[in-house]
Amino acid sequence: MPRPLQLLITLTGFCFSVFCAAELPRIVSENGKHALFVDGSPYLILGAQANNSSNYPAALKDVWPTINSIHANTLEINVAWEQIEPTEGTFDFSYLDTLIKEARQHNVKLVLLWFATWKNNAPHYAPAWVKLNNERFPRVITENGKQLNSLSPIHASTLEADKKAFAALMTHLKKIDKKHTVIMVQVQNEPGTYGAARDYSKSANTLFNSEVPTQLRSAMHLPAGNWPDLFGADASEFFHAYHIARYCNEVAAAGKAVYPIPMNVNVALRNPFNPGKPGAYASGGATDNVLAIWQAAAPAIDMISPDIYFRDYATATKVIELYSGPSNPLFVAEIGNDQPYARYFFSALGAQAIGFAPFGMDTTGYSNFPLGAKTYDSSTFAPFAEIYRLMKPLEHKWAELSFTKDVWGVAEPTDTHQQNLDLGLWDAEVSYGRPMFWTDPPQGNTPPSGGALIAKLDDNEFLVTALRARVTFTSSSEIATKPYMLVRVEEGYFDKRGKWVFERVWNGDQTDWGLNFDDKPHLLKVKLSTY
Repeated sequence: MPRPLQLLITLTGFCFSVFCAAELPRIVSENGKHALFVDGSPYLILGAQANNSSNYPAALKDVWPTINSIHANTLEINVAWEQIEPTEGTFDFSYLDTLIKEARQHNVKLVLLWFATWKNNAPHYAPAWVKLNNERFPRVITENGKQLNSLSPIHASTLEADKKAFAALMTHLKKIDKKHTVIMVQVQNEPGTYGAARDYSKSANTLFNSEVPTQLRSAMHLPAGNWPDLFGADASEFFHAYHIARYCNEVAAAGKAVYPIPMNVNVALRNPFNPGKPGAYASGGATDNVLAIWQAAAPAIDMISPDIYFRDYATATKVIELYSGPSNPLFVAEIGNDQPYARYFFSALGAQAIGFAPFGMDTTGYSNFPLGAKTYDSSTFAPFAEIYRLMKPLEHKWAELSFTKDVWGVAEPTDTHQQNLDLGLWDAEVSYGRPMFWTDPPQGNTPPSGGALIAKLDDNEFLVTALRARVTFTSSSEIATKPYMLVRVEEGYFDKRGKWVFERVWNGDQTDWGLNFDDKPHLLKVKLSTY
């Protein structure tokens, strides 16, 4: 090859790789599926969220060891408004500089959490010049005139101050983070109000009795009318949800105008089976009953992310169902860090999640029991480390397959010990708590801790991994008249280029009684056929 041509090809390849490395993180949605692209490729967040007060350089030494020990690839950690703008108009980004530097040293990506107007209802993380000035930054007023410690979303003064600070944060981030260590930013934290369905101040009541904004009416195909006329008994909660969503949208849009990376909002959930009344849960937050309002009012928000603190299988998996699908990329932004929660990783990935992040994953000395674990040590974190260790060699390939192929994932239930999956020409039974070498009925694991993931490579070939589960393939009704067999079961892994590397064949005892997975990482490529 002539040297000039060889040089051109070399330089072209170099430029292309530089371009990919410089590509902004983004959410891509196609054919009802979603992917988070980082450095030009689908990315799976094996995440962990630090405790709320770990957002200072001195505390990071108690964060990184846990992140590394559980094999996480992404840390969620907050940046507080009071931290970067302690005096109005004067900004300090030294913590952010340190955080990004140390994240790169540990080869970890970051999701920043903007704790500002709302952090679980309250303005605790707003600067003193905001949270001590009720006249300029009014709080929510209840129906009986009581002032709550929750800033009202209807006031431009509060919104403009928050937007200014957030835009300054994103401007600095754009300047210092050329390698895109930060892959997403969460706008506020569990916004909403406890203690009232909405703001009942005089100015809020005037808006409430005015015409519903055209944008929302158009999105929901509603006629003209005010909030009570159009929404009846739900009017107060829907009104509050709309205005909080619009507020978050304005903040996100101000940040994206500077630096357009993905942005999400997380949710303090209501119980989908027994929700109670608004105000008993965070009214105005993106709870399941107001998702349509949030999506219409906040187009700058890329996804609405559930924070799951329901331990039981039925409720946790219902939440995953509610927050996944064509209209919303699923990201489990928080989940409890106790053992029962870990297995819901499998359910989330089965719903095509882009990521999963247990909360409180550091050793700074805090436990949020009973929501999470009582202790904060290696034994607490072990169930998540086990799952992330299983997924670490598969993380990039799974992100690709989840976006381009059909995938399934199931966590071990508590009321039954098996699940049946329709894979097209083939079915799969996943069962828990049975001996590897026999057909004894499943008894379940104690405690429930199993799960399985399956990806379809083509009609007759599947990728399978699991923990403490048996996966048994059978033919579907479409081909049930023909005998069938496991043609080949390969164990292996994917290399850094995404190429399958064969290690051994499972056969005989390893396949006669289904594919039995223990607590060791195994990744199988399964080929089936009729004969």
